[in-house]
Amino acid sequence: MVMLLALKLGILLLAALAAAGIVLLVSWVPVPAAPRLGYRGQERNQAIKAGDLFAAAEPLIRFVAGIVSLVPLTSLRKHQEQELRRADYCLGLTPDEYSALALLTAAALGAIAFGVARAQGYNQLVALPAFALGLMVPTLQVQEIIRQRVKEISRGLPHAIEICALCMGAGLDFPGALRLVAGPKSRGPLAREFSGILEEIELGHTRRDALVSFAERVQTDAVRDFVAAVVQAEQKGNPLARVIQIQGRMLSQRRSVAAEEAAARAGVLMIGPMMLLVLCILLLLMGPFLTKGINF
Repeated sequence: MVMLLALKLGILLLAALAAAGIVLLVSWVPVPAAPRLGYRGQERNQAIKAGDLFAAAEPLIRFVAGIVSLVPLTSLRKHQEQELRRADYCLGLTPDEYSALALLTAAALGAIAFGVARAQGYNQLVALPAFALGLMVPTLQVQEIIRQRVKEISRGLPHAIEICALCMGAGLDFPGALRLVAGPKSRGPLAREFSGILEEIELGHTRRDALVSFAERVQTDAVRDFVAAVVQAEQKGNPLARVIQIQGRMLSQRRSVAAEEAAARAGVLMIGPMMLLVLCILLLLMGPFLTKGINF
């Protein structure tokens, strides 16, 4: 009887210590403030106003981000900041919140896999691959956003460059032409990037620095060639309108060649599915005769 009472007191003491530890941890962790300014703050406000799962989990993500901020991960944070910048600050996340979201996703998928495996009587170690997949899900999502943005910008850049060349030929300067292309009625990643270039120029950055930053955010051949042509024209004193016009024509021709190559590859890639389709038709036609012939 005495041993049972001592065991109950020990359990109560451990529970009290655990609760005190949790309270101490919550009060000790520096919860970072949510970003509210700039593109990052704008994306955060839109994500919260949407009222989806992120809006409900945002306080928990910031709390875990406070714990992650205590870990010295300078190189990882720099790499994550570059990814988020290329993804147009998806959900308004900071690098620490990016890591916190990966940890929470991994914990959720691992717990679900563990519960399902335990309920079905399977090996509970399947929670480990689910945990690893959860760590990769936010990164895969951000990489997909980057890929879609690069694709849209590469498609719209030749047309936008030609419009800029026409505007500069009519008397506008380069920032004015960009401002016309990225007007309030224009939407999409390309208009967003042009607005970013104009904002950097207005903040005092040189035109070269703003364009180089644009090439770093959108790492594609079309953007790199455009930036290199504009920077070289400024350095050598060539007429910028003529250079931009030539660059737009070159990008349009390159896009046409890429489309023709993709169409040629599509014919070759269709051979495999067509052969499978023909095989299926032959099986449907010859199947009854084969089954009767072998008395199946």
